[in-house]
Amino acid sequence: MTSSKSGKRFLLFNRLFFCLITIGLLSSACNLPANAPAIFTNLTATKTPFQPGAGDENSLNIGFEKGDGSSGQEIARWWLSPALPGGLRKMLALPEGTEVVEDRAQSHLAIAVNEGQAISHWLYALVAPFPTLTEEVSLNNLKANWRGQSAGPFAGIPLMMSAETAEVFSAWWGEAAEGAVQVIKAENLLNTAWAQQPSWAILPFEELEPKWKVLAVDGQSPIWKDFDSENYALSVPIGISGDEALAAGAMERFGPESSQPLAPSGNRDAKKLTAVILTGVTALVRATAWEMERKGITYPAEDIGELMRGADITHISNEVPFAEDCPAPDPSQRNLVFCSDPSYIDLLEAVGADVIELSGDHFRDWGEEAMLFTLDLYDQHDLPYYGGGANLEEARRALIMVHNGNRFAFLGCNGKRGYASAAENHAGAVQCDYEWLQAETRRLSKEGYLVIATFQHNEVETYVPQPALIRDFGLLAAAGASIVSGSQAHQAHGVEFTDNDTLITYGLGNLFFDQIIFGYDLSHALIARHVFYDGRYISTELIPIVFVDYAKPRPCTPEERAEFLSIIFANSIWKPRVVEEE
Repeated sequence: MTSSKSGKRFLLFNRLFFCLITIGLLSSACNLPANAPAIFTNLTATKTPFQPGAGDENSLNIGFEKGDGSSGQEIARWWLSPALPGGLRKMLALPEGTEVVEDRAQSHLAIAVNEGQAISHWLYALVAPFPTLTEEVSLNNLKANWRGQSAGPFAGIPLMMSAETAEVFSAWWGEAAEGAVQVIKAENLLNTAWAQQPSWAILPFEELEPKWKVLAVDGQSPIWKDFDSENYALSVPIGISGDEALAAGAMERFGPESSQPLAPSGNRDAKKLTAVILTGVTALVRATAWEMERKGITYPAEDIGELMRGADITHISNEVPFAEDCPAPDPSQRNLVFCSDPSYIDLLEAVGADVIELSGDHFRDWGEEAMLFTLDLYDQHDLPYYGGGANLEEARRALIMVHNGNRFAFLGCNGKRGYASAAENHAGAVQCDYEWLQAETRRLSKEGYLVIATFQHNEVETYVPQPALIRDFGLLAAAGASIVSGSQAHQAHGVEFTDNDTLITYGLGNLFFDQIIFGYDLSHALIARHVFYDGRYISTELIPIVFVDYAKPRPCTPEERAEFLSIIFANSIWKPRVVEEE
């Protein structure tokens, strides 16, 4: 027994000694002399951008692209999930020499929905036809309907989407319940949704177009400026998975923080988005001015200021000139000759005004000197203007503005007779010359500008767009304007989408004016928030407001909003749409 134990100890000692010698030789290999034995100089070091750890034997001789390692090194094979969004798939920049395999079992790495380390987040929008009253859906209700459990404002209504989008969400959420999803050809999705109202759909952010209404999900919407993509429920993660060490190396080499990313970090870039707010009548006179004098110059902005300032470009159609000799406001003033105290410009700045429209009827009320004084005051406050000016040439000129790469051209004019006074040597609003306006709209559109045309026109107390407005506004829409808006209406009018996706808001109603005394129809109005992305007009939100007194509007409550938008939509022009057979 004793001799047997001694023999085992001897063998263990010899093995331990041999291991120590081997480790020592290997550790010294980092500083081998030039004449080192061939057994060490023939070792091949991996040239991939990571160092595999224990258990990563399969990763040692796999590179990512040509030139990564020795001539015998294998280049990683990739599998691309069929459920990848088409937009992302088109933008993938796989390494040189990469082989894409159809059988995942034959791949080293995979790019798939909701797997591994995220290289991109593809945003989707929950949408409905534009004249939909619902504003928001919870993720819980959305997923409940996906599972076939009727819930929320669209309970029991199939969720429309393209086959590609259905595949993406099936990979993310699991297969939808039978009947929960209606798969439609992508090119027919919008028309089918309009034909089957009430309806809702999911589509990639890059496929948004104006006739869709974007619905918020759990308080987030991708068309909002304060959008938080990290907390957005429809942000689909796309990741790299496979061999742990290879995946880590691929992330280091080709991840979103690298110099040569495999894929864009997402399909929404906040630096390409611009929000433009258009408003209706502003006239800081009479009872409105009287309230301002009593409660503070910026009092009317208290409830809507944050909303207005949140836009990148905020438009104000200020009909009235400022005048140094303007008398104190009279809330019961009977004549219609108006002026505003110069201090009232503080209100325009309080709502974040960026551009002033001068096409209004009353711009000339206080004479030439007041008009020139007003223009100088706007210049002092860096408030560019259009639709009027110091002379005819200035008044006709388009106002050019550029934001986040989106190029805008504002055009405006007065469509009535006898109110526009701009001439070769005289200030005022500019008279509408429709032939010239159409040519100018076509020219600007061809040059890549998003044309926003606004009008002072006939004032009618009705929600129904009148023939003269439809005729004249339609001319600019047909010429290529993205938005055509009426600045004249004291009572809001219905809206229309033309065949080329121009939105016409025939009248938005009052923004700051004292007509609350005329009841519901004139005490409610609209603020239009238009969204542009990467040189395209993609969406509009109509935001109802209601006056609380002669001067101050506030956003409508959800119930008030639904009631007022129902009236607007009932008086809008919705053309029938032809749906191709599936």
